[in-house]
Amino acid sequence: MTFRERAQWLLRQAMLLFVLVSVGFLSALIAVRYTIQGREVKLPDLTGKPEAQARQWMEGMGLGFRVEDRIYSAQPAGSVVRQSPPPGSRVKAGENEHVVLSLGPQKVTIPALENKSERAARIELLRSGLQLGQETSIYLPGGPEDMVVEQDPQPGTANATSPHVNLLVSEGPPPAAYVMPELVGESVSAANAQLLAAGLKVSKTTLANVPGAPHGTVIEQSPGRGQRVDASVPIELQVAD
Repeated sequence: MTFRERAQWLLRQAMLLFVLVSVGFLSALIAVRYTIQGREVKLPDLTGKPEAQARQWMEGMGLGFRVEDRIYSAQPAGSVVRQSPPPGSRVKAGENEHVVLSLGPQKVTIPALENKSERAARIELLRSGLQLGQETSIYLPGGPEDMVVEQDPQPGTANATSPHVNLLVSEGPPPAAYVMPELVGESVSAANAQLLAAGLKVSKTTLANVPGAPHGTVIEQSPGRGQRVDASVPIELQVAD
C-alpha cells in the first residue's frame, strides 16, 4: 500500500468514526428529550401558597406556571386560591399549571354605573380599583344611546369575588331596516337610485365580462332580493362591462 493509499484509507476511517459518534450522540440526545417530556409528575396542593413559592415548585418539577385570574378571597393577597389541573393529578413535564390568585378581602363597594355613559362607567371603575369585565351591547327602542342599562355585580355589592364588573350598554334604537329590492337587470344608475331611496348605498361595484349582458346592467347582487338589511350592511353589485 502506497503512502497516498494509506492516507486515503485513514481519512475514510476517520470520517466513518465521526459519523458513528455523531449518530450516537444525536440518538442519546433524542432519548433524553423523550424521557424528560414523557415523564409524569404528581401535582402538589398549591392552595394558600404565595405566588413566588408556587411558581418555584412548578418550575422545579419541570412545569409551567400561568396566572389565569385574580379574585377577592379570604386568602392573603398574592396566594393561590384555585389551581387546574387539581392537586393529585398526574401531568407530563412541560405542561402548564393554571392558577387563580387572591387579591385579599374585597375593600371596595361596587359603584352604581347604570344610567352613565360607557366612558363615565370605565372611569368610575378605574377610580374604584375595579376592572371592566364583559361588555355587551343591545338595541333598545326609544332608549338612550351609549348608556349603561345594567351591571353585574349590582351597585353596593360588598361581597364580590371578582374585581371585574360586567356591563350591558344601550346602543339606542335599532337602525331602520329595509327589504333588499331586486336589482339584477337594472342599470347601475337605476339600482343606485332605488338604494338611495331606501337609505342604502353601494359599498362595492365589480365589473365582469358577460357575453350577451347589456353594458352597465347589474348581473349579480349581494345581499339577495328579499333579505332584511340596514344602513350598516355592505351592498355589493356585479355589473356587466
